[in-house]
Amino acid sequence: MSREHLNCLLSEVTQDVAGHHAKAALYDTLAESAKALASGRRAELIDVLAQGERSVDELADEIDQSVANTSQHLQRLLRSGLVQSRRDGARIYFSLAGPVVSTLWQTMRQAAEQHVAGLQQLADDYLGDRSKLRTMTRNQLRKRLRDGDVVVLDVRPEPEYAAGHIRGAISIPVRELRSRLREIPGDSDIAAYCRGPYCVYADEAVRLLTRRGLAAARLEDGFPEWATAGLPTARTDPQGM
Repeated sequence: MSREHLNCLLSEVTQDVAGHHAKAALYDTLAESAKALASGRRAELIDVLAQGERSVDELADEIDQSVANTSQHLQRLLRSGLVQSRRDGARIYFSLAGPVVSTLWQTMRQAAEQHVAGLQQLADDYLGDRSKLRTMTRNQLRKRLRDGDVVVLDVRPEPEYAAGHIRGAISIPVRELRSRLREIPGDSDIAAYCRGPYCVYADEAVRLLTRRGLAAARLEDGFPEWATAGLPTARTDPQGM
């Protein structure tokens, strides 16, 4: 074998090895987003941030963790490119890096619903018996809004409503609902919604309203799914809050 031929073979082997390393590095990097979501607390953070921007303190309260632990989880999400941050004075606010992150979370959740054994039982244990709750699909709610014969309640915390809500919805956080029932017309059909299919706020609202003799239904999922579907949304001007 000539030296020239040998050098050519060695060059091909080197290129092949380099190609494998480059491919491995590419896929390792692509997997970073999935690795960042390989924590229930970080998945919760994505679920909350799908509603809109929140401060570290607010996020810690939402996922029942210390500010220090929450900050560590947020830094992991930040490094993976799933969230972004901004500083306002002494406070740091986080938000999703873009709509595709919300879509990623929804797709991951749907895959688990279809293929992870025991997930439905875990959901039932957390959410309770939903069999007696009326539900309304997005298409049904869109039609009812167009017809003007439904009152839509956003029962999420006020900052989430301000960041984005179903157009025409009124904000009554579930913790305030009992004391603000007089604001809801007694002869109205009511649709309540919150963060998504695993959010209990709308369930609690519908149960309370039903006990008070009002006709109430829960939107089948929540605001992020409504927004992802391109249905009408609105924001609250912070200056008007």
